[in-house]
Amino acid sequence: MLNRVILTGRLTKDPVLQYTPNGIAVTSFNLAVKRNFPNQQGENDTDFFNCICWRNTAENVANFMKKGSLVGVDGRLQSRNYQNEQGQRIFVVEVNAETVQFLENKNHQRGSNHDSKKRSGDPFDPYNSVGNSNHSENRSNPFREYDEQDDDLPF
Repeated sequence: MLNRVILTGRLTKDPVLQYTPNGIAVTSFNLAVKRNFPNQQGENDTDFFNCICWRNTAENVANFMKKGSLVGVDGRLQSRNYQNEQGQRIFVVEVNAETVQFLENKNHQRGSNHDSKKRSGDPFDPYNSVGNSNHSENRSNPFREYDEQDDDLPF
């Protein structure tokens, strides 16, 4: 059987990180996904999906994403149910996100003022600019100026 969901959208609020009694990280977030076709009024409707992710993915989403962040989610649908305080059985369908891709560049993330002071010195921060040498800047910019002379080329 096939159960695969791929979504691209924006978080509607900050992710919520919690831990199970066994110490496993779980993050929940809501994703707004705009439809690719217009409705009768000529506007694109938006669907909202409840998502969860686990372990390292959960901690990364909670630490680096916030309301409005553009993300790509790859996962599967799962259903669960519970009984509310009134005794009614509630059924929930949510996306269990196996991977979450951060789709915005670091400047957009930094410009959002989301924990930028806290993260700026973290050497494991994927958006960290502390300690970058010219070599790593050149390697990360494929469109940089190439200053070699034509007579230096072997062909």
